[in-house]
Amino acid sequence: MTSVEPEVQAQQTPPRRGEASCAWCGRPVTEGDTGRRRRYCRRSCRQRAYEQRQSLLMRELPEGTVVLSGTESTDLMDRMFQLRCACEDLHTAILEGEDPAELKRMSDELVAAARRAERLR
Repeated sequence: MTSVEPEVQAQQTPPRRGEASCAWCGRPVTEGDTGRRRRYCRRSCRQRAYEQRQSLLMRELPEGTVVLSGTESTDLMDRMFQLRCACEDLHTAILEGEDPAELKRMSDELVAAARRAERLR
């Protein structure tokens, strides 16, 4: 182990309370200061997740399996491509010495693309 690894591990902290994403749709889930952490943003998302778990049990698929329609899969792939392009654009701008205001705008765009990409549905 090198001396850099503990620093990297210390920087990889879990999301703070109130910054979770819905386990079904990926939208932000707001939480209170106490109690169990919420997994879903709405009751409808919780219901859809329950229905999917029951469907998987009936088909004898392993728990944690996510089934996407062709349209959902294509949409997810498009969002992942947009995320990769935003990363590459920011990387190029940094290498070319772009001004800080433009880098901030691009990094904001990157964060927005990442939030869109993390939604499964």
